[in-house]
Amino acid sequence: MIHILSNLYGGFFSLHNWATVFDSTGDWVLIFSLIIMECLLSVDNAVVLAAQTQVLPTKKMRKDSLFYGIWGAYLFRFLVIGIGTYMIHFWPIKIIGSAYLLYLVYKFFKPGAKKQRKLKKQKSRAGESQRGLFWRTVGEIELMDIMFSVDSILAGLALSSNPVIVLLGGCIGIAIMRGVAEIIMVLMDKIPELQPMAYVLIAIIAIKLFASIPAINFQVPPLWFGLIVLTCIVVTIIIHIIRQRRAS
Repeated sequence: MIHILSNLYGGFFSLHNWATVFDSTGDWVLIFSLIIMECLLSVDNAVVLAAQTQVLPTKKMRKDSLFYGIWGAYLFRFLVIGIGTYMIHFWPIKIIGSAYLLYLVYKFFKPGAKKQRKLKKQKSRAGESQRGLFWRTVGEIELMDIMFSVDSILAGLALSSNPVIVLLGGCIGIAIMRGVAEIIMVLMDKIPELQPMAYVLIAIIAIKLFASIPAINFQVPPLWFGLIVLTCIVVTIIIHIIRQRRAS
C-alpha cells in the first residue's frame, strides 16, 4: 500500500522536481501556459459556480461558499494528479455531470420556480437551516469541480509529466477562476437578467460536456467557448441598460 502511494504521490515531495521548476525558465513558461489553459477550460465552471451561489441569502455566505470550495478543489486536484493517467477512464462522470446540469436548468425555469426561490431565501434568512443550505451549496460546488476538472488535469499532464508543474499551474488557475466566479456573482446582484442568462449557458455547457465523451468526441475549443460566454454577458448587460432606460 505504501509502495503504491509512493509511486502515485512521491513526485510531489521530490526535491529534484521542485528544484527543476525553480531553476528552469522553460518550466515557468509551462506553468504560465497551464494557468491560461486552466482559465479557458474553467470559464464554464465559473458560470455554474456563480449561478449555484445565488441560492444563498447573503453576499457573505456566497463568498464563503466559494472560499471553502476552493480548498476542496485544491485537495481534489492534488489527489487526482497523483492518479494521473487513470483519469481517462472517468469519462462516465461527464454524462452524470451533464444530466445534473440539465436538472439545474429545469429546476430554475420550471413553472413556479421563481416563487419557490424567494420563499426559500426568506426562510433561510431567519432559520437554523441556513447552515445546512450553506454546506449543501459547498458540496454542490465541489461536485462541479470534480466534473469540470477532468479535462484540465488530462490537458495539464499532456503538457508536462512533472506533477509539481501541473499542480502549480492548476492551483493558480483555480484561484483565478474563483476570482472570475466572484465577479460574475457581483454582476448577478446588480444585473438580475444575468441569472437566467447563466442558466441558458449552463444548458449549453451540459450539451458541451456530454458531447465530449469518447463515443461522440466533439470538442468546442476553449477560446471559442470563452468568447461565447463573454458575448452572452455583454448582450445581457446591453439588454439590462435598455430596460433601465425604458423604465425611467
